[in-house]
Amino acid sequence: MRRTLAAAAVVLATLTFATACGDSDSPSDSGSSDPKVIKVTFDGDSVTPNGERIEVATGQDIELEVTADVAGEIHVHSSPEQELEYPAGESTQTIKGMDQPGTVDVESHHLDKVIVQLEVK
Repeated sequence: MRRTLAAAAVVLATLTFATACGDSDSPSDSGSSDPKVIKVTFDGDSVTPNGERIEVATGQDIELEVTADVAGEIHVHSSPEQELEYPAGESTQTIKGMDQPGTVDVESHHLDKVIVQLEVK
Protein backbone atom coordinates (compact mmCIF):
# COMPACT_ATOMS: atom_id res chain seq x y z
CA MET A 1 0.00 0.00 0.00
CA ARG A 2 2.84 2.40 0.86
CA ARG A 3 4.53 1.80 -2.48
CA THR A 4 1.31 2.39 -4.40
CA LEU A 5 0.69 5.60 -2.48
CA ALA A 6 4.29 6.76 -3.02
CA ALA A 7 4.12 5.95 -6.74
CA ALA A 8 0.83 7.85 -7.05
CA ALA A 9 2.39 10.86 -5.29
CA VAL A 10 5.35 10.84 -7.69
CA VAL A 11 3.07 10.63 -10.74
CA LEU A 12 0.86 13.42 -9.41
CA ALA A 13 3.86 15.66 -8.68
CA THR A 14 5.28 15.02 -12.14
CA LEU A 15 1.97 15.86 -13.84
CA THR A 16 1.57 19.00 -11.74
CA PHE A 17 5.09 20.16 -12.65
CA ALA A 18 4.62 19.40 -16.36
CA THR A 19 1.29 21.23 -16.45
CA ALA A 20 2.71 24.29 -14.66
CA CYS A 21 5.46 24.63 -17.28
CA GLY A 22 3.06 24.73 -20.24
CA ASP A 23 1.23 27.91 -21.20
CA SER A 24 -0.90 27.57 -24.31
CA ASP A 25 -0.81 31.34 -24.91
CA SER A 26 2.97 31.37 -24.93
CA PRO A 27 4.81 31.50 -28.27
CA SER A 28 7.39 29.10 -26.83
CA ASP A 29 4.95 26.21 -26.36
CA SER A 30 5.48 22.82 -27.99
CA GLY A 31 4.23 24.11 -31.37
CA SER A 32 7.12 26.56 -31.65
CA SER A 33 9.22 24.01 -33.53
CA ASP A 34 6.95 24.67 -36.52
CA PRO A 35 8.02 27.72 -38.52
CA LYS A 36 5.95 30.89 -38.35
CA VAL A 37 4.62 31.63 -41.86
CA ILE A 38 4.29 35.24 -43.01
CA LYS A 39 2.96 36.16 -46.47
CA VAL A 40 4.87 39.08 -48.03
CA THR A 41 3.84 40.85 -51.24
CA PHE A 42 6.01 43.34 -53.13
CA ASP A 43 4.10 45.36 -55.72
CA GLY A 44 5.82 48.41 -57.18
CA ASP A 45 6.78 50.74 -54.33
CA SER A 46 4.63 49.00 -51.71
CA VAL A 47 5.01 45.97 -49.47
CA THR A 48 2.45 44.05 -47.45
CA PRO A 49 2.64 43.67 -44.49
CA ASN A 50 4.02 47.12 -43.78
CA GLY A 51 5.68 47.37 -40.35
CA GLU A 52 3.34 45.04 -38.45
CA ARG A 53 4.57 43.43 -35.21
CA ILE A 54 4.48 39.66 -35.22
CA GLU A 55 5.25 37.53 -32.16
CA VAL A 56 7.59 34.54 -32.56
CA ALA A 57 9.18 32.16 -30.10
CA THR A 58 12.89 32.20 -29.32
CA GLY A 59 14.60 29.86 -31.79
CA GLN A 60 11.53 29.58 -34.04
CA ASP A 61 12.24 29.79 -37.79
CA ILE A 62 10.14 32.17 -39.87
CA GLU A 63 9.11 31.34 -43.44
CA LEU A 64 8.38 34.29 -45.67
CA GLU A 65 6.09 33.34 -48.54
CA VAL A 66 7.16 36.05 -50.96
CA THR A 67 5.28 37.22 -54.04
CA ALA A 68 7.26 39.90 -55.88
CA ASP A 69 6.95 41.79 -59.15
CA VAL A 70 10.76 42.17 -59.30
CA ALA A 71 13.68 40.42 -57.59
CA GLY A 72 15.09 41.96 -54.44
CA GLU A 73 16.62 41.45 -51.03
CA ILE A 74 15.25 41.29 -47.50
CA HIS A 75 17.48 42.37 -44.62
CA VAL A 76 16.95 40.92 -41.14
CA HIS A 77 18.51 43.02 -38.37
CA SER A 78 19.24 40.03 -36.12
CA SER A 79 22.48 38.93 -34.56
CA PRO A 80 24.00 37.74 -36.81
CA GLU A 81 22.29 39.74 -39.53
CA GLN A 82 20.61 37.82 -42.33
CA GLU A 83 20.16 38.81 -45.97
CA LEU A 84 17.65 36.93 -48.10
CA GLU A 85 17.57 37.34 -51.87
CA TYR A 86 14.26 36.57 -53.56
CA PRO A 87 13.41 36.23 -57.27
CA ALA A 88 10.53 37.81 -59.16
CA GLY A 89 7.44 35.64 -58.79
CA GLU A 90 6.75 33.35 -55.84
CA SER A 91 9.32 31.94 -53.42
CA THR A 92 9.81 30.94 -49.81
CA GLN A 93 12.61 32.54 -47.81
CA THR A 94 13.58 31.28 -44.35
CA ILE A 95 14.70 33.48 -41.48
CA LYS A 96 16.66 31.37 -39.01
CA GLY A 97 15.31 31.49 -35.44
CA MET A 98 16.81 34.05 -33.09
CA ASP A 99 18.20 33.07 -29.70
CA GLN A 100 17.72 36.37 -27.88
CA PRO A 101 14.38 37.97 -26.98
CA GLY A 102 13.69 41.42 -28.36
CA THR A 103 12.39 43.18 -31.45
CA VAL A 104 14.00 42.46 -34.82
CA ASP A 105 13.29 44.58 -37.89
CA VAL A 106 12.86 42.83 -41.24
CA GLU A 107 13.09 45.33 -44.06
CA SER A 108 13.52 46.02 -47.72
CA HIS A 109 16.46 48.35 -48.24
CA HIS A 110 15.42 48.88 -51.87
CA LEU A 111 12.04 50.26 -50.78
CA ASP A 112 13.44 51.70 -47.52
CA LYS A 113 10.50 50.15 -45.65
CA VAL A 114 10.10 47.87 -42.64
CA ILE A 115 8.20 44.75 -43.70
CA VAL A 116 7.62 43.34 -40.19
CA GLN A 117 8.97 43.67 -36.68
CA LEU A 118 9.53 40.27 -35.14
CA GLU A 119 8.85 40.30 -31.41
CA VAL A 120 11.01 37.42 -30.18
CA LYS A 121 9.84 36.04 -26.82
